[in-house]
Amino acid sequence: MKLTTAIYPGSFDPITNGHVDVLRRASKLFENIIIAVLENPSKTPSLPVNDRIKLIKDSISDLKNVNVDTFKGLTVDYARKKNAQVLIRGLRAVSDFEHEMQMAQMNKNLYPDLETIFLVPSVENSFLSSSLVKEVSAFGGDISQIVPESVNNYFNRQT
Repeated sequence: MKLTTAIYPGSFDPITNGHVDVLRRASKLFENIIIAVLENPSKTPSLPVNDRIKLIKDSISDLKNVNVDTFKGLTVDYARKKNAQVLIRGLRAVSDFEHEMQMAQMNKNLYPDLETIFLVPSVENSFLSSSLVKEVSAFGGDISQIVPESVNNYFNRQT
């Protein structure tokens, strides 16, 4: 049985193979998934939000039950607005757990009907982060094996 609507929130600056891995598995569990790209005024993303959205759409175009949207503010407010029942969060390592657990508990406090599920990426993607991708790319490293093709092409055009 699939639950109805889930939200996969994040900055996706840029989307990585780890994000896509978690999303592909989540797409088998939910009827509808919204990738919610956070527009956070306190952070300065490397990629403009429109570019991030395009790269995400290009990376998951085969997943028919996944849509991409943006939001500002609290994730729980966005989830309530979208009538979502679940937040999807990826956990790469034990070091992610404490922060993610705190966020999940706060979200549950703010919106009791919202559940958070944690999915672990496959072993080959467990070390990936958007920050690591940007750093490797900035120093001329090959990111082709750790990001979707559209992201690799985007970064190659930037250099």
